[in-house]
Amino acid sequence: MKVWILAKKGWGDTYHNKRFKEVAKELGIECFIVNPEDVDIVATKEGKSSIYFMGKNVSLPDCLIPRMGSGTTYFAHAIIRQLEHLGVLVLNSSDSIGLAKDKLASLQHLTSNNIPIPKTLLAKSPLDMEVVEKEFTYPLIVKTVSGSFGKGVFLCETKSKLVDTMDLMEISKDPKVNLILQEFVKDSKGRDLRVIVIGGRPYGAMLRKAKRGTFKANFAAGGSVSHHEMNPAIEWLAVESARLLNLDIAGVDLLFDGDKYRVCEVNSAPGFEGFEKATKIDVPRTIFEYMMVRLGERIK
Repeated sequence: MKVWILAKKGWGDTYHNKRFKEVAKELGIECFIVNPEDVDIVATKEGKSSIYFMGKNVSLPDCLIPRMGSGTTYFAHAIIRQLEHLGVLVLNSSDSIGLAKDKLASLQHLTSNNIPIPKTLLAKSPLDMEVVEKEFTYPLIVKTVSGSFGKGVFLCETKSKLVDTMDLMEISKDPKVNLILQEFVKDSKGRDLRVIVIGGRPYGAMLRKAKRGTFKANFAAGGSVSHHEMNPAIEWLAVESARLLNLDIAGVDLLFDGDKYRVCEVNSAPGFEGFEKATKIDVPRTIFEYMMVRLGERIK
């Protein structure tokens, strides 16, 4: 069995990709870390196509696991879509990755299905402060529509800080980068939950806490992690959010709101270094076992 892990150039030695290769070897799976820049796809009028990897025509993998998340480029998206058309099992689909990548679109989809989320506003330039102050109180969060690992997230405690942040980002930002303003859920200050969902099943929950002096709880941003017991509300929100976005593999981030929860965002290629540390759950093995069930293969 052959698996491709689609990852950015230079990501072959990340914790996540090393773990995929390590577990694949134990399970007798051929696992290749594939950079989209090394792939060429050729479609013909007969509806057939060829896949080239590093200039050589190659056989198709049994499964493609995209791991670029919010960094999925147009070209990477085209590769994912082409392999889907050719009948390769893809975890996750190109459409679901595109929806999860757009934080506003995914939140719009979730809230239209009665999933609780923080109040969110798509920012425009110039920002209408009357609308902002009618709908929000300070502090509030400013985010890029597409981002990961806690990057592109800012806390604005006052109106002046919001204006300064927006002015700075307006001067320096790429015109393709869009921003959202989001309600700051006070009960979740400096902490949140990450639930990993694979094949419609929640495998565990991790509590993340921000390091002193910061508000970002991401493990990649220096936050601490620990195991957190799941309950029916956590399980349902995580599973339903993944289902609504049609994600086979999802990292669902939940905010504390009193004795309830709100979905902050859903990731299509969740990091799991901190999650494995906190829960002792073998994420790559769980993904591969789900993949083998989908392919009708025997699990070793």
